[in-house]
Amino acid sequence: MKKLPDVDITKEFTPKQLKEVDETIMRYKGKPGGLIPVLEEVQGVLGFLPVPIQEVIAEGLGISRAQVFGVVTFYSFFTMVPRGKHTCRVCLGTACYVRGGRAIAETVKRSLGIQEGETTEDRLFSLESVRCLGACGLGPVVVIDEEVHGRVKPAKMGEILSHYK
Repeated sequence: MKKLPDVDITKEFTPKQLKEVDETIMRYKGKPGGLIPVLEEVQGVLGFLPVPIQEVIAEGLGISRAQVFGVVTFYSFFTMVPRGKHTCRVCLGTACYVRGGRAIAETVKRSLGIQEGETTEDRLFSLESVRCLGACGLGPVVVIDEEVHGRVKPAKMGEILSHYK
């Protein structure tokens, strides 16, 4: 299991961001079903939901830390680790895999110096693998943010990534 980053929220986030977190919590305090909207909005403001922020949310909403943690870890939309400015998704579905998707993924890992599910130290890129992007005819496919790159060759990945730096 990956180790979660140690986060000092007073150093990681600006006072303005922390104020937005408090305001979001206050808008939903006491409202049934408010946890998920709070988590969505807070992640939108901060980029991720580290455990210390989850504790702030639990206390602010008057619910247990376990309940907040359970929701954050259940839904794949939520993340407890910082995400990159750009998300690189490499398709490893059958059509892309047989056309070289795994080689593309390995090239991206080496180029960025990270593994699947990780973020570069400068928080420029996060890397994910997906099982299908619905563009099988273009395989192998890489999607960076919302831009689709089809018929990708490992030798071209460095050039593709350089457009996002």
